[in-house]
Amino acid sequence: MSIGGATFDLFVRTGIASVPLKDGVTVPELPLGGKIRVEEVIGTCGGGASNTSVGLKRLGCNAGFCGVVASDQWGTSLLENLRKEGVDTSCITVIEGETSSFSIILTVENGERVILYDSGTNAHLHDVTFDREAVARADWVYLNRIQEQSCVIEDDLLAMFVAEKSPHLTWNPGGCHIETGMGGAQLTALVSHCHLLLLNKEEALTFTKTKDTDTAFRQLLAAGAKRICITDGGRGVLATDGEHLYHCPPVAGATIVDTTGAGDAFGTGATWALLSGIDLPGALRAGTMNATSVIGAWGAQAGLLTDIEMRHRLSSTPLDVKTLPLPR
Repeated sequence: MSIGGATFDLFVRTGIASVPLKDGVTVPELPLGGKIRVEEVIGTCGGGASNTSVGLKRLGCNAGFCGVVASDQWGTSLLENLRKEGVDTSCITVIEGETSSFSIILTVENGERVILYDSGTNAHLHDVTFDREAVARADWVYLNRIQEQSCVIEDDLLAMFVAEKSPHLTWNPGGCHIETGMGGAQLTALVSHCHLLLLNKEEALTFTKTKDTDTAFRQLLAAGAKRICITDGGRGVLATDGEHLYHCPPVAGATIVDTTGAGDAFGTGATWALLSGIDLPGALRAGTMNATSVIGAWGAQAGLLTDIEMRHRLSSTPLDVKTLPLPR
């Protein structure tokens, strides 16, 4: 069961240039009052929990989505997409008279982008709309980034995870969770129930208030996380199970069209592998294969692999996961 948001993504491809600022930052050159012809407009379904539920379903899992959409055009598209993919939508709340989450992703000629985002009805996930009993029946829960207003469901989640028969947990924190980090008692308690904790390098250092990944790993292991993955873009991913530290590189020569949803794809592939009884090095390979496929297409879901495609890539694509000394 994936918990979190669903977002309709509108990609607007332009031929406009970007203007360099200081510290390597660039911004799109948008003349005020101007009229700019776009090259292509692509509408896709996205959002963390939408991506991970679709990804897990394609990989052969019985996947469900728990979140909130509106009855507007975007919400209808998001619901139709989930149902077309075979995702269980019984835990979705549909709200009348409001706007579903959406983003406008403006890309410039060098591939860089600016995202205009409205959280919309994603912010309405809270105690009243969270079906704790249905979620508790899942074998594995995938907790994606949630809005600050939705943090009230943490009590329900913790009560669920301390039960005798509780689901396994994959957690990809975001937003206010990253800023609060290990300073929050409830978040530290959630870490202790994680079978797979997913962070990028910047998030990991902010979440643990540390200056290097070795110290971050030690803190997260001490808090009780079973497995931790820290991704670092083109440098690959570091992960530990408390006994070994592993490094998985990116796939050499991969085509990059759009990086939207790469993190969700990695987490989906890694979670599927663990559900399938594959060890952590194999889970890193599966996550990397899924993310590599996603960045080769526009949008967060077009490149998500099926079970057959994943197993073929795992057997046919060289990807050497190295064992490193565990941080002490």
